[in-house]
Parts: sequence; C-alpha cells; structure tokens
Amino acid sequence: MTSSGPGGPAPLSIDPTCRIEFGPGRIGQLPALIAATGHHRAFVVTDHGLRAAGVLEPVLGTLRAAGLEYAVYDEVAPNPSTANVDAGAARARTFGTAAVVALGGGSVLDAAKGISLLVGNPKATAADADELWEAADGLPLVAIPTTSGTGAETNGFGVIEDTAACRKVYLGHPSVKPRIALLDPELTLGLPAPATAATGIDALVHGIESLASRGANPVSTAYATQAVTMVSRALPAAYRDGADLDARAELMLGAHLAGQALSLSGLGLVHGIGHALTAHTGTPHGVALAAVLEEVMEFNAPAAQGAYEQVARAMRLAPPADGDWARAAIEAVREIAGAVEVKRPLRTLGADRDMLPAIAAGAVADAVTTNNPLPPDHTQVLDILTTAY
Repeated sequence: MTSSGPGGPAPLSIDPTCRIEFGPGRIGQLPALIAATGHHRAFVVTDHGLRAAGVLEPVLGTLRAAGLEYAVYDEVAPNPSTANVDAGAARARTFGTAAVVALGGGSVLDAAKGISLLVGNPKATAADADELWEAADGLPLVAIPTTSGTGAETNGFGVIEDTAACRKVYLGHPSVKPRIALLDPELTLGLPAPATAATGIDALVHGIESLASRGANPVSTAYATQAVTMVSRALPAAYRDGADLDARAELMLGAHLAGQALSLSGLGLVHGIGHALTAHTGTPHGVALAAVLEEVMEFNAPAAQGAYEQVARAMRLAPPADGDWARAAIEAVREIAGAVEVKRPLRTLGADRDMLPAIAAGAVADAVTTNNPLPPDHTQVLDILTTAY
C-alpha cells in the first residue's frame, strides 16, 4: 500500500478514466454521445439474453430515430472466449469504421474492448493478448453497463478465456478504455435477483480489495471508501426489490466508483482465486468471488487491519467493543452475502477436490494476486480453497 512519509503522500500520475453520464433515462443521449467520439455509425456488441429480455431493442430504436447506421453482434458468451472475440472482430471489420457500443454486463464490455482492439490490428487474434499492449489503436468505445458490479467501463482491458490454455488472459490497450460510460439505472431494473447479487458482490469486493491492495493510494482510497458505503447499503435493497430505482441507481454509481478505484490500485487474492475458479469450472465471476471472500479476508487480516477498519467504517458499523475492526468487517461481509444468498461451497460449483491444486496454482500466478496485502504461496491458497470447499 502506498505510504505517506514526512513529505506527504507519494507522487501520483493518474489519467482520468472516462466521461460519465449518469441518471435514469440517459440512454436517450446515446446518438449524441456516439457523435462525440467522432463517428456517426455504431457497431453494437451485446448478448442473446439482453435481446431476449427486450433491453436491446429500445437502444436500437434510439439509434434508428437519430438516423444512425448500425450493426449488431449479439453472440457474446457469459465467459467470453478468444474465439468469441475473434468472431465479433471479424463482423466488425466487415461493417467498417464505427464507434463500438458495448451494451451489457462485464462479459460484453470485456469482449467489446477486444473486438475494438482487433479491428485496429487486423492481423492479430485474441490469443495474441500478451503482444497487443503496444498495438495500433482500436475503435472508440461507448460502454453501457446493464449490471452494477464489474466496473468494466472504467478500464481498457478485458478478461477473456483462452479455452485452449484453460486460463484467463488480459486483452486490452489504452485506446479501448471507454471514452464514455453511460450509466442508466433504468437498464438494470429487469435484472433478476441472483444476477443482482452476483454482480453487486463483485462491486463490493472491488471496494474491499482496492482498500487493502498494495497499490492503494489516496485517490483510489477515496473512490473505494465511497463505493463500499454505497454498495453495502444499496445491494441488499436492490436484491429485495429489483424495481427500487433509488437502490438501483445507488448500486450502479457505487459499482462505477469501485471500478474507478480498482483501476488505480489493483485488486488481490479474491480475484486471483475467482479467475482461476471460473476458468476451471465456468462459475459466474461474482459467485466465484463470494465463495472465498470471507476466507481470503481472514487470511489477509494480519496484514490488512487498517484497510479492514476503513471497510467497517465505510459500512457505517458501530465501533466493536473489542476494538477488532477487521473482525467486524468480515462479519458484516458475511451478513451481506447471506442476505443476497450468493455464498456457495466450492463443491457445489463444479470444483472437484482433485481440481483444487490447479486452481490454487492459477490463483498464485494471476497478476492481480501480486497486489494482495499478504503474498500467498500455493499451500496457503490451497488451505483457503479447502476451507471453502
């Protein structure tokens, strides 16, 4: 974690993430926002579920009413693969120069970044992720999240599954960091309770891990603290009543702030394990995080007392009688996970016991784990997985 010495906080260099347009009904501004990228054509990236749920058609209607030419790629999978991204990029190249409009959850936003980047690098494929950080620029991106959790609209990389290697790869480039994040909470009103829980827990983890990250700094801490306050309050309310627009709005903006935080600080072992668990079992990202969140917090507590006190205070918890703020934070997280019914034992998520060593190895090797406040080894991660099994 960044420390402050006698001269004050350590030097920082922070690039603002994107233009934010937040509020109910803001989807109506989409044509003008596309024009702000310098384009008047749109390549819309989404998934079958949003088309079936009726979320896509009103968005396309807005484009038609403004006379914008568009094409749609709606085949993004829940855990998008390199092949999935390659197929979308092929379609986008055929359509030609345009702004990429990503409409969906984190999977869609991640895939759209890869699609945008590959259009600008026609000889590349998604499997070339490690070589694309210094590639040519991709198409400009407008991100429209339809869930409140991933924060994918705040950064220029996507987490994509390399099915051949059975691992997650980071596909991205500064040019595909969304130019505009259009945050319209009305788009989340139809999100089912289980998806609300899984994505909302993702946002809460972003805030918690950002506060405890070795890369935390005063700016990320400000974002993360406010995110934990908003998400911890709004998530149970939005889960209980999916039509509560105030709760949906607070959850969406809190999730965005959590994304801003993690983009500056990095994450930690909860995400390291979550990525590996999803790669091996296909478990939805938020469910994978919830499976080990409290266990990782227990592991980190000796090195994260201050950060977990920040978490507890952000949640507006009463001062604990024994002064153990970390324990109070862990118990509060356990209570929220229980209220939204998202916690599952690993054995119910398709993880066989003999799979745990490989999941542990993947978690230790994951780039996000380097930011964990307590550097874990393979045995320690295996112990965490065994406890959560």
